[in-house]
Amino acid sequence: MGQKKELSETEKRDIVMKYEIAEELGLLEKVEQVGWKGLTAKESGRIGGIMGKKKRDAVAKTTPKSPCNTTKEKL
Repeated sequence: MGQKKELSETEKRDIVMKYEIAEELGLLEKVEQVGWKGLTAKESGRIGGIMGKKKRDAVAKTTPKSPCNTTKEKL
């Protein structure tokens, strides 16, 4: 087998976030015992959904709002 590739900073943050969310949901012990494959589709989807929401929220905080989108003009 070949060498494992070095993880990027983004991939490392995603892994840390995944473990944090698993802990918040009370699934960390299960992951440590049987691995990620031991989670049900519902549990995995919940983790992925929360990860996606946190990423979207982080981008929304750092992205400046367009002046066009901040006010609604009456036509």
